[in-house]
Amino acid sequence: MEVFNDIVGAINGVVWGPMMLVLILGVGLFLQLGLRLMPILKLGTGFRLMWSGRQASESDKSSGDISPFQALMTAMSATVGTGNIAGVATAVFLGGPGALFWMWCTALVGMATKYSEAVLAVKYREVDEEGNHVGGPMYYIKNGLGPKWAWMGAAFAVFGTIAGFGIGNTVQSNSVAAVIESNFSVPTWATGLVLMVLTAAVLLGGIKRIGSVAGALVPVMAIGYLVVGLVVLAINSAEIPHALNLIFTCAFTESAAEGGFAGAAVWAAIRFGVARGVFSNEAGLGSAPIAHAASQTKDPIRQGMIAMLGTFLDTIIICSITGLVIITSGAWTSGESGAALTSAAFAQALPGVGNYLVAIALAIFAFTTILGWSLYGERCAEYLFGVKAIRPFRVLWILAVPVGTVFSLDAVWLLADTLNAMMALPNLIALALLSPVVFKLTREYFARQEY
Repeated sequence: MEVFNDIVGAINGVVWGPMMLVLILGVGLFLQLGLRLMPILKLGTGFRLMWSGRQASESDKSSGDISPFQALMTAMSATVGTGNIAGVATAVFLGGPGALFWMWCTALVGMATKYSEAVLAVKYREVDEEGNHVGGPMYYIKNGLGPKWAWMGAAFAVFGTIAGFGIGNTVQSNSVAAVIESNFSVPTWATGLVLMVLTAAVLLGGIKRIGSVAGALVPVMAIGYLVVGLVVLAINSAEIPHALNLIFTCAFTESAAEGGFAGAAVWAAIRFGVARGVFSNEAGLGSAPIAHAASQTKDPIRQGMIAMLGTFLDTIIICSITGLVIITSGAWTSGESGAALTSAAFAQALPGVGNYLVAIALAIFAFTTILGWSLYGERCAEYLFGVKAIRPFRVLWILAVPVGTVFSLDAVWLLADTLNAMMALPNLIALALLSPVVFKLTREYFARQEY
């Protein structure tokens, strides 16, 4: 197993090396400039569309399976997870406070990436044999780039199907079981069984039930976490200016060793900030457009403007709260990492309460990630094997949940990270090649709005 870990670790170091980070930021920046900063300038319009998209219009209901709002919440159910709690903490622990700055940069260009993904997902989606609206990178590669590129869509589907069982399932259930055991002394196997039953209850209802649960649960959990985070920041308000100074200073200069923090070079801040940012908001990964393809809308641009909010809310808002709490508390120099670091930061401001609140938030976040990623993996499996693969996939997905709670998953984390990069590659290539379509549709949409 140690040899396997070393091999996967070496591969991971390559696929998440400088070229991948340049590709993610480069494609996002290219799309942002090609759209003339529209995703940033039209942020308010996106929120208005999201609010009005809670219910699809009668004319749009036949064009999808779930409302535009539910599509966004389903996508966010998969992105708002351990990345917001453990991922941010890991980025700060390995890259220093400056990593948070590079997470913000990833999010700002990632808004254009997520917008473009959703636009293409809606434009090139299909209706399967069971009447479901299916789409995502594999479909816009096949239908947008043509048959000669179909192999790349199949590659994405293979990586997505396998990666889902890692990053979207077992590592999530493992995180839930670990945090519940450490804070509430509940055996990991018991947590696994409860998670399995809850997951089965939702998954067997298909995309519409996933959308309904996500639409109800995601806003509540996100707002609750933000409120607690803001309370902690209010308690630590005197340290906020110093924290912001650290973030901007350490983004461009080496972070000095302090306490249990070993120090970090600028490259570490960039690498871990970008990598954890992508892990958190999944912009460029190609997963979120699978959910947006099921939206009840006839206009790709409207759904794209709703989709880009996922990156803004996930990284600019939620991850920033986590990062600022960690830095203002001073816990980032304690030597702790991951969820334990976030828990320590909240507990410092709210003794006897903070760590339990983080545990509950992590459990809910991870559970919704299991639901969201089940849809992604299912759609990838369906693309490869047809609708006959849906039911067996759901059964395997449900059975994998308790497995993740009782095994050490260090190797799975590494493998999932590698597969995420392998998913991103065909998706980013497709986004670059299909960017003229995105730009043309966007120009036409806003030209119509002027009349």
